[in-house]
Amino acid sequence: MSRQEVPAAAPPACCTPMVTAALTDDDATGLARGFKALGDPVRLRLLSLIAARAGGEVCVCELTGAFALTGPTISHHLKVLREAGLIDCQRRGTWVYYWIVPARLAALSRLLDVSALATASGSPR
Repeated sequence: MSRQEVPAAAPPACCTPMVTAALTDDDATGLARGFKALGDPVRLRLLSLIAARAGGEVCVCELTGAFALTGPTISHHLKVLREAGLIDCQRRGTWVYYWIVPARLAALSRLLDVSALATASGSPR
């Protein structure tokens, strides 16, 4: 079975905080896709529900009940997260199971790491 129907965007090579080095155009474009996907409260909550799952993956049937939205709307939001490379999925029979892509989330997190600012200035801001 296919792990995913829509190919996920490749994570950008960017791994250094923006306070250490400026982003290239390509890195900025790739990272912006991830941040844009997280800019919606439903998608942010979906990502949180998937990441918080102790088993590492969650069935879509468990996600839809957490929202007062239709199934197709939840599917749309999950598709946006998949296309941004933040989650991946696998169909098993009639259900689809989702999990986070840690490397992609780590790249977004590293970009926002400002600990070098506190170290350089000698005091936290």
